[in-house]
Amino acid sequence: MQTYRIARAAQLLGVSDDTVRRWIEQGLLPVTDAVPAEIPGDAVAARAVALAEEAKKAGDVLSSARNRFVGIVTRVQVDGLMAQIDIQSGPHRVVSLISSEAVRELQLEVGSLATASVTERG
Repeated sequence: MQTYRIARAAQLLGVSDDTVRRWIEQGLLPVTDAVPAEIPGDAVAARAVALAEEAKKAGDVLSSARNRFVGIVTRVQVDGLMAQIDIQSGPHRVVSLISSEAVRELQLEVGSLATASVTERG
């Protein structure tokens, strides 16, 4: 299972290191026995989804002018030759359809770090 140090988890979640530390203290994010502290990737993924849902409820407008989205894999659904991968990049959810073979080769699982690239076709 992929794990993330506090600073990287904060970056993926779009919050400060101190916020992640508070969430750990409040029991909202678990840590491993590693030193320095590491957070399991699936816990970061679950928190990313929860934060995105909270933003939707608050009526925030979610948009970005960038074409690269670095985030955490929150869902992997493999069906035959194809797979659907959901990536939470801050408040942005990116859904990608890729081959099942690519999922295996890239070792994508919930909690993995991933970058989605969006290209424009004219």
